[in-house]
Amino acid sequence: MVDTWDAVFAFVAAALITWALVPVAERLAVRVGALDHPGPRSQHLVATPRMSGVAILAGIQIAGWIWLPHNVEATSILLGALMVCFVGALDDVFDLPALVKLIGQIAAAVIPVAGGVHPDALTIPFIGGFELGWTAWPLTVFGIVAVINIINLIDGIDGLAAGVCAIAAVAMALIALSLDRTEAGILAAITAGGALGFLRHGFPPASSFMGDAGSNLLGYMIAVASIQGALKTNAVVALAFPLVILALPIMDTAFVVAKRIKYRQPIYQADRWHFHHRMANKGFSQRRSLAYLYGWTSVLALLALALRFVPYSDDRGNFDPIWTALMVVVIVAAIAVSVYLVIVLEIVKLKRSQNTQP
Repeated sequence: MVDTWDAVFAFVAAALITWALVPVAERLAVRVGALDHPGPRSQHLVATPRMSGVAILAGIQIAGWIWLPHNVEATSILLGALMVCFVGALDDVFDLPALVKLIGQIAAAVIPVAGGVHPDALTIPFIGGFELGWTAWPLTVFGIVAVINIINLIDGIDGLAAGVCAIAAVAMALIALSLDRTEAGILAAITAGGALGFLRHGFPPASSFMGDAGSNLLGYMIAVASIQGALKTNAVVALAFPLVILALPIMDTAFVVAKRIKYRQPIYQADRWHFHHRMANKGFSQRRSLAYLYGWTSVLALLALALRFVPYSDDRGNFDPIWTALMVVVIVAAIAVSVYLVIVLEIVKLKRSQNTQP
């Protein structure tokens, strides 16, 4: 219970510190010229400060140094957070080339991995467990950088990335604490707090954007919390937790990258194929788009929580009929919501019959 309260206190502290410092970050962004001017892909109408991620960093760092254990892993995670936010802040000011940003992200990801933040083995449902050996380092670095860019790519309308990260991090904190992964639970809690503290200023109409400083940071924190909380356990469905919780940004990124490859465009080139852009093209307001995408993320987070907490099986192949039925209902609901939104977004277009009768 003490560990749980530590996570709660860390969450509240990160939220309040971030909320209080966003106006300071806005003034800093104006001073250094980190402004996001309206463009063809934008949904804002005036130049807006875009470096408020440094306020999220302050909330995460202060709460982290107070409530995280003082060990090598926690220290390396917080140092990596400094590095990845610094790279993002430079990009907010100078618009760094894609390769330079990638190198900076890799350098930041190496810091926690060198500090021991990597799984030694993985357990995959229906396949079993296996040792990763030397591949643990490059695979973990790749995974952290991938999540950083997944969150960065969905940061296209006011409050989307911060809200999705807040929902995902709350679910991760609950799962990690239930698995007795206290450090990961606190990591996820301060990530959720930082995201929510910014969201007070970043919800449409936003007074500022968190920029790459914020999206890089939140993606990094989500990744390391996933590794510490789920992947470093022997739970059979451990790999499923982060994949389910982050399914929306993963699907969005996969869809956009596939489109860019199909049309032979660089995968780092900006476009209007993201889910939120497709919603805007259909006439959705920013708030309506957020309601749909927050709802979708929440349903998937509830599915991950159900996988962890619903006692549908005794882990020996014996299923409880009532709890299993409830689990099936949750899975069907998550699939139904996902299919509905895929159709709404016209990711899969239903063909109309050409032989319809008048």
